[in-house]
Amino acid sequence: MWQRLLTTMLRQFFAVGRLDVRMPNGEMQSFGEGQVDSVSIAIKDSATARRLCLNPELSIGEAYMEGTLTIENDDLRGFLSLVMLNLSQSQEVPIMRILGCWRNLRRNILQYNTSRSSRSNVKHHYDLSDRLYELFLDEDRQYSCAYFEDEGDSLDYAQKQKKRHIAKKLLLSPGQKVLDIGSGWGGMGITLAKEFDVDVTGVTLSTQQHRKANERAALAGESHRVKFLLQDYRSVQGKFDRIVSVGMFEHVGAPHYLEFFRKVRDILTEDGVALLHTIGRSGPPGSTNPWITKYIFPGGYVPAMSETMAAIEKAGLTVADVEVLRIHYAETLKQWHSRFMSNIDEIRKEYDDRFCRMWRFYLLSCELTFRHNDQVVFQFQIAKRKDAVPLTRNYIYSN
Repeated sequence: MWQRLLTTMLRQFFAVGRLDVRMPNGEMQSFGEGQVDSVSIAIKDSATARRLCLNPELSIGEAYMEGTLTIENDDLRGFLSLVMLNLSQSQEVPIMRILGCWRNLRRNILQYNTSRSSRSNVKHHYDLSDRLYELFLDEDRQYSCAYFEDEGDSLDYAQKQKKRHIAKKLLLSPGQKVLDIGSGWGGMGITLAKEFDVDVTGVTLSTQQHRKANERAALAGESHRVKFLLQDYRSVQGKFDRIVSVGMFEHVGAPHYLEFFRKVRDILTEDGVALLHTIGRSGPPGSTNPWITKYIFPGGYVPAMSETMAAIEKAGLTVADVEVLRIHYAETLKQWHSRFMSNIDEIRKEYDDRFCRMWRFYLLSCELTFRHNDQVVFQFQIAKRKDAVPLTRNYIYSN
């Protein structure tokens, strides 16, 4: 029964390219009309077929991780590219419509991130081994979208350009107090202190990042100007001339957006400037892929621009500038995956094959979502006063 149902679903789903599937009973079937974009997979057992029918968005990743769905020549990029290209047809599959509606109904519950649950969510992803991140990130451990002025830019150079681009939007002056919400391994805060002579306070919920960031500040000789705290942004006190948050807003959760921006308003000086750099969706509000929620970013959600702007408006803040980075994150993820694969033998020693397949699936599926679907990166420049920043963007692009 499950094999017949899966056959029906695949026939409805695949309109672009061609997928060849060896079913659990050994039968080979083809779906789609294309000849060029063809990929061949094998489904090992009927239990996997059943799971793919009941919750395909969760079960495809799980089956690949567990080895019950294999891809010829392990062409995961080709398989996921084919899936992404056909996602626009997915609403024709009844189970996809039902699951999408159910996730949308439950999203506020799944994203209700208290201080306690936020710590648990952060620990799940960011408190993995230091060595893992060292093996695929740039030398400064920037775990967010880089800024490619040229397609040939190296990852390290593009990450430096990202920090420079953000710093210009912050309009920094010596002696200013800067808050870095979601400070990671400290690269942004240390760079701002070192190059712009500002005092930086960074907050993170990751014990590993907190330890490493303070070690790096000490090694850079910047401990007198940079401090990193193991603290929730909601408990930050004081006033700051500048606030920057890079790659953290995705963990806030839609029910907390107004709370986030009210906090920014309360701790930002009257003539202050804030810069929010976040993954976003170019389409309307939606829900998080269940595989990503379960295995990679529990409690996470990528906001639509409409959701973010509504919360900023209600908090009484002014949006001074919005920039949409489109393919930049796809290029970043491509380089992360390449570095991950170059070091996969070492990573496998620390973890296992299942972990490596999980992270390959994560990195590649995210890259292809940025290439083919509606994910982008937003940079919101925010202030209390309309005249807090210059009238034109010339200051961003001047040397």
